Amino acid sequence: MNAGDIAFPGLGIYLEDVPRHFTVFGFEIAFYGLIIGIGIIAGILTAAVLAKRTGLDPEVIWDFAIYAVIFSIIGARIYYVIFAWDFYKDNLLGIFNIRKGGLAIYGGVIAAFITLFVYAGLKKQNPLRIGDVAVPGLILGQAIGRWGNFMNREVFGEYYDGLFSMQLPVEAVRARDISENIASHMPEGANYIQVHPTFLYESVWCLAVLAVMLLYMRHKKFDGEICLLYFGGYGLGRFIIEGIRTDTLFLPGTTVAVSQVLSLLMVLFAVVTDVIVRVRMKGRKGE
Repeated sequence: MNAGDIAFPGLGIYLEDVPRHFTVFGFEIAFYGLIIGIGIIAGILTAAVLAKRTGLDPEVIWDFAIYAVIFSIIGARIYYVIFAWDFYKDNLLGIFNIRKGGLAIYGGVIAAFITLFVYAGLKKQNPLRIGDVAVPGLILGQAIGRWGNFMNREVFGEYYDGLFSMQLPVEAVRARDISENIASHMPEGANYIQVHPTFLYESVWCLAVLAVMLLYMRHKKFDGEICLLYFGGYGLGRFIIEGIRTDTLFLPGTTVAVSQVLSLLMVLFAVVTDVIVRVRMKGRKGE
């Protein structure tokens, strides 16, 4: 394979010289950043439309989005650097270079929800009502943003030889993302690896969760229920997919994937909270 090629042999797809960036007036623009930007815009537009449909002023969404985007990007980077500190501790300037990836979605999600509650408190708004129209936009942005990982040749899984297997040139990926299992399955003399396209799995899963959110939104029983659908739905998918990935971030000093721990906590929180709220609502109706 050439350095820029990407192939899906099981699907009969062979992409030649897929670029990581393009040039406009002498400036290099990374597809990674562009696609994430498109995801952010699509997410905000989606949230604004849903806000209007549910009686919430769309201007609230646009105003909140300014702060949410800024702090989410910062949070996503801080989270990634913290759990990949062994890589950055001797390359401190690399902390500020996000052109090659290194934005952890969970860091962004945590920062976004903190921003939501701070913003709602200052503006005297209901944070759960805002959250219910914001999370469909959030997960749409995640679905789109994962294709930025595709352009960066990152967020792939272990060795896989099936319908959706993806082949990437060794020189196009980060050496630390090639596990021993992947390396042991490389054909003699081959210059490529064959792996699970976990970026694709997560993108499709996010779209499926989004569809459930949109279908259920008009039937929701309480403010915050769509947020719980996000926590439970995304958390479940991410828990499974994270177990396949090779670029997993671990809790310091362990081999426990931090994203799997957070995913499990999200699912448990969503289920327990939903049950408690419904029981309390039923109790009030019976009074």
